[in-house]
Amino acid sequence: MGKTNETPASLLLHQLLSVLMITIGSFIYGISIALLLDPNNLAPGGITGIAVILSRFFPVSTGTFYLLLNIPVILLGLWKFGLRFLIRTIYGIAATSIFTNLLSTLPILTNDPLIASVSGGILMAGGIGIIFKAGATTGGTDIIVKLLRKNHPHLKTGFLFLCMDFIIVTISGFVFRDFNIAFYALLSVGICGFVLDRFLYGGDEARQIFIISDHPDAIAKRILYDLDVGCTFLSGTGGWTGNPKKVILCVVHKRMSPQVEEIVKEEDPTAFLILGSANEIYGDGYKDIFAEKL
Repeated sequence: MGKTNETPASLLLHQLLSVLMITIGSFIYGISIALLLDPNNLAPGGITGIAVILSRFFPVSTGTFYLLLNIPVILLGLWKFGLRFLIRTIYGIAATSIFTNLLSTLPILTNDPLIASVSGGILMAGGIGIIFKAGATTGGTDIIVKLLRKNHPHLKTGFLFLCMDFIIVTISGFVFRDFNIAFYALLSVGICGFVLDRFLYGGDEARQIFIISDHPDAIAKRILYDLDVGCTFLSGTGGWTGNPKKVILCVVHKRMSPQVEEIVKEEDPTAFLILGSANEIYGDGYKDIFAEKL
């Protein structure tokens, strides 16, 4: 890690704020599951959806299943990416599991599946968004998609999430013998994705990021290997000093932007960071430059 000017007290405060944000995000996520989606048999895709389905077959709560299902995924992530990448995510998963179990003892907020799917999707997005802004993830399919993209970079992230969520929601229709409920669950997934995008990034398609730092190699290495995102070094010259500088240019999907920002803050909090929207991206992982525009 690059040297920083942060004092031990400021570093501790930063870590405590991150933990607080993850706790708040996990609590909101727990409300969406325990008081809205789960009681109405709505399985909102991902590990959470699988946990909702399995809890109907075994005498184990949804929150506990959420934790148990994430354990092998976490171990796989630790093996592939290391503890540093996952430590906040591990806390987020544990906090979400605990809050989901505790809140499930309270009366549910609504029996209307439409209200539950809409409000549950919005609250889920809010919880996930806060967790993402704290530099963590909700585990589960986030890690699985990252591993799949590492081995099959031609597969797009959004496509992989969509496929997994669609499969889980379809299975829930058979399990609960009610495809109306499955459609409500799919609605919840769509609302969650839409609100999460707006919560984190507004209406931008992707993020174009320029990073000017005294530690460009350390930052670029983590972007390449922690996030599996390509980046390019541009040649620059300091206006005041006249010294040559490496400028990092990268373009990332919207949901990965907070992770890039977190890496820059950890490696060089004095870095100059420029983020802009990028709505027309062509190349690997984005649009085909030869495809006809819709």
